[in-house]
Amino acid sequence: MERQPLNALQVFVTAARAKNMTRAAERLHLTVSALSHQVRTLEQRLGYSLFTRGPRGLALTAEGTLLLDRVGPHLDAIDGAMKPLRTRRDNVLSLSALPSMASSWLMPRLPRFVALHPDLELNLDSSIDLADFSDCRFDAALRYGPGQWDGVVSELLFEEWLTPVASPSLLAGRKRPTLDELAEWPLLCPEDPWPQWFEKFGGDAPKRFVASFSESETRQRAAVEGIGIALGRMTMVRPLIESGMLIALFPERLRARYAHYLVYPQRARQHGAFNVFREWLLDEAATFRATTDAADLRQPALRSDFAADAKKPRRRGAALPTA
Repeated sequence: MERQPLNALQVFVTAARAKNMTRAAERLHLTVSALSHQVRTLEQRLGYSLFTRGPRGLALTAEGTLLLDRVGPHLDAIDGAMKPLRTRRDNVLSLSALPSMASSWLMPRLPRFVALHPDLELNLDSSIDLADFSDCRFDAALRYGPGQWDGVVSELLFEEWLTPVASPSLLAGRKRPTLDELAEWPLLCPEDPWPQWFEKFGGDAPKRFVASFSESETRQRAAVEGIGIALGRMTMVRPLIESGMLIALFPERLRARYAHYLVYPQRARQHGAFNVFREWLLDEAATFRATTDAADLRQPALRSDFAADAKKPRRRGAALPTA
């Protein structure tokens, strides 16, 4: 038997999975007549029908089902093997970020990036899953962790710091607790590093906590609602402190076990949009570190670094190559 053309087999597999000629044609950017011609040509080559056509669309014949089972996985494997070799548009950046990092830290700063680089397109995926760079879906990721991941480059953005925060409603009509009195108040989330906090800054850990929440954004929301005092991540709670929704009880801060990193495969350094974004991101991280280190967040009138550094000259990213 003569070798079957790959394009005809691809048309067959697409039509078989879509179970509809019109949908299959749209996916392949063909006309319905062109797709039907490819299928008929393949049927003539093979000597048997692959589909039965009815009012509800296409149905595979027994021979069509056998061909799909044998050919489909091989075409999928070819498509997967080709993905890393496909040309990426140099003005498009695909980024993965943890939802908490994306909403509390990155999103308030992105308008500056867009204003500086209107020619770039950013695709942001918010997920707690580890970014898989092997399929070339993402150029880079923002991750919170130990900073050591196999097969990728990781650049430190900033450390994470923890401090007790409470809502104004919880503190209303009451004197703020001292470090020694903190355990007498309703505290949230025993899974947080409260033992390390009390060990470093004094006082005794409480025998019980008022509530526990598995997700970090829910924890800070519980603090905003006045359920209790949270050991808040500075990255997440600082905007809430500056807006008056939360109050930092002490100037003391506990360094978290993990930190925030920009993570990417080595090949990303050959991608123009990534290089522009990386330079901008490192500059933003440096500003955040400086303003966080200098700030006393107990002061409600603290000026946000979003406004404070608005007049600060910023380095523009390297120009994208034109070819």
